[in-house]
This record gives sequence, structure tokens and C-alpha cells, in this order.
Amino acid sequence: MADFQRIRARAVKRKGGEAALASLLGPMPDNKAVAKVTDDRILSTMAERVFAAGFVWRVIDQKWPGFEEAFLGFEPKRLLFQPDDFWHELASDKRIVRNPQKIKSVRDNAAFVERVSKEHGGFGKFLAAWPADDQVGLTAYLGKHGSRLGGNTGQYFLRWLEWDTFVVSADMAAALRDAGVDIAESPTSKRDLDKIQAQINQWAAETGLPRRHISRILAMSIGENRSVEALSEYMND
Repeated sequence: MADFQRIRARAVKRKGGEAALASLLGPMPDNKAVAKVTDDRILSTMAERVFAAGFVWRVIDQKWPGFEEAFLGFEPKRLLFQPDDFWHELASDKRIVRNPQKIKSVRDNAAFVERVSKEHGGFGKFLAAWPADDQVGLTAYLGKHGSRLGGNTGQYFLRWLEWDTFVVSADMAAALRDAGVDIAESPTSKRDLDKIQAQINQWAAETGLPRRHISRILAMSIGENRSVEALSEYMND
């Protein structure tokens, strides 16, 4: 198995130095702080990542104030009180991206957030209490009980909340395979995800780095060497 410091050194060289790499890693995640995130912000972030999936992120970001208005500030209780006509009319609302399936997911996820919140005193508290070394278990739970939260969408949802999340991008997976981790080119099976989790956990214990930073270092150590400027713009979308 390749030593992580060698992988990191490769990323440093590709990005033009320690300072450049550090600027691309993002803030230190804080899983405990997620406990303070209110249910409306949880649902808003869920919806944002669902609508962004397979779409241009910048367009979603630019339209998001309209989404907030159209979906009543993403207050779960308020949304669940709305009649069917409210949801049908959203399919023709120009303030949002008019995708009926994704609109329906907001309704379904409002019920999901409300249910988990009642059980745990807040959806954020539920996320904060989940073991940091079992992201695979958490994303599986989100995919099973939420709507359209499977795959990378669930991973990005957690990352946007500053939960310490690795994202299995194509470059990240390629770097893991290059390091000797026996996974598929597109690792989506539980077997592969468990292998990824175990390796990321090992490197986190060895280096003291958050899993988010390990994930990004892996992705920047291989594949197309995108410029610091391009990556910074992508990260801010």
C-alpha cells in the first residue's frame, strides 16, 4: 500500500507548492457543530444537492434565492402542511428548476427530516452523533430512507454541511487504485465502499488529517492536473 505522504507530496508538486495545495483543501470540518444546524437548513442543503445532481451547479446557486421563496424557506412542518395543489404548481414555477421528480423529493425529504428530527431532537444532532469512521453506513442510511440521496449526492450533502466527508470522485478512486486499494473503476458496491472507508480511516489515524482533506489530496494527486484557479472556482460554486 502506498504511503500517504508520498501521495500528498505528488499533489503538492502538481499544484505548485504547499500553500497552493492548502488553499484547495477547504476548512476543517466539525461534525459536532452540525448538531446546531436547524432542520430548515438541513432540508435546504438536501434539496440544493439533489437539484444540482446532473445539472450545472452555478445555475442552481444563482437561482437558490428563488428556491428558498418557492419552498417556503424549507421549513419541514410548513411544507408538509401544504396541499397537493401547492406541489403541482411548483412544476410551472419559474423561480426554480422545474423537475417534477426532484420537486417531489423535497416533499419526501421534508417528511424524512421531520421524522428523524423528532426521534433525535434535531436532524443535525442525528448527523453529529453518527460515528465519523462510518460514513459509508451514514450515506447508506440517507440513500435508503431519504429521496434521491444515494451515491455522490449523499456525500456532497454531508460535505456541504461540513460533516467530515470523503467524496468518491473518479480521480479519488483512481488514486486509491494507484495506491493499491482493490476496488472497481467506478466503486459503488458495498464491498468497494467498505474498502475505501477502511483505507481512509487508516490514513486519518496515521496523519491526523480530516477525511475531507485526505479525499481532496487523493483527487488532486492524479488525473487531469486542473489549475488552482479552476479548482478554486469549482469549490466556490
